[in-house]
Amino acid sequence: MKNFLIWIIPIFLISEAPFAWGFYAHSLINRLAVFSLPEEMIGFYKPQVQYITENAVNPDRRRYAVEGEAEKHYIDLDYYGDSALQILPKYWNEAVEKFTEDSLRLNGIGPWSAYFTFLNLTKAFEAKNSAAILRLSADLGHYLGDLNVPLHTTVNYNGQLTNQVGIHGFWESRVPELQAKDYALWVGQADYVEKPQLAIWDAVAAAHSQVDSVLSIERELTKSFSPDQKFSYEERNNLTVRVYSREFTEAYATALNSQIERQMKKSIKMIADFWFTAWVNAGQPDLNSFSKELGEEEEIVKNSKIKTREHDH
Repeated sequence: MKNFLIWIIPIFLISEAPFAWGFYAHSLINRLAVFSLPEEMIGFYKPQVQYITENAVNPDRRRYAVEGEAEKHYIDLDYYGDSALQILPKYWNEAVEKFTEDSLRLNGIGPWSAYFTFLNLTKAFEAKNSAAILRLSADLGHYLGDLNVPLHTTVNYNGQLTNQVGIHGFWESRVPELQAKDYALWVGQADYVEKPQLAIWDAVAAAHSQVDSVLSIERELTKSFSPDQKFSYEERNNLTVRVYSREFTEAYATALNSQIERQMKKSIKMIADFWFTAWVNAGQPDLNSFSKELGEEEEIVKNSKIKTREHDH
């Protein structure tokens, strides 16, 4: 019995890197976005759908390898007060002038960084650089997906300020892993985005408006479950790990009234729209004439000197 207990650990301790939306959800979101692309694009993207899917989590892996990567995944709006969305400049140079770059990076630069990735994708289309197009498409999908997660817009990103540690991974990983198979995730064909930079901020505002419900519903639901009912144990990677129980997960998802499904759909639609918009802005090049070679696999080596915020996935 003693040896058995040694291996019972919280699930968030078995992962080296916390993945926003979770590995499963990020991969699924990127994959489904491919199938919303128009005929002129899907012939290029569909054969590489596995690459787009598998590399959806590379930005998270870089958080522990590349200095300056971590702050691209979030923005702590509440750091700036209740009027954050009114006082924060939507354009990077104006924001730097008002708050300084160091201050912005300290509290997350997700919206601005996602827009820069979009611009780089547009340039890759213009240059007819297939490897860069696929890499940046996967990256952009990740960053836009992150910004549709409510807990990526708040200082209380893992419930650490409200005695709800673990809720980050619960919302974006555990619930989708158990329920996404029942989600209706078809979002229709991609549309052109007239003002991409402002569209990103609209998504952030919508996600942030749901932070209170993400936290308060879990807090209220916990009152109806004993610890033994709220958590259970499962086998993961030959370890017995403590996870949110299926019963508690289902109750939480029901109480959220399909919130997570809606945010996943928003992510999928937004990603497809931005890929399409980048291609249009590049002059709608003939993708059938592009090289089909992917280039070398990105090598990401963990750097123990890099410190980043921790949350379970």
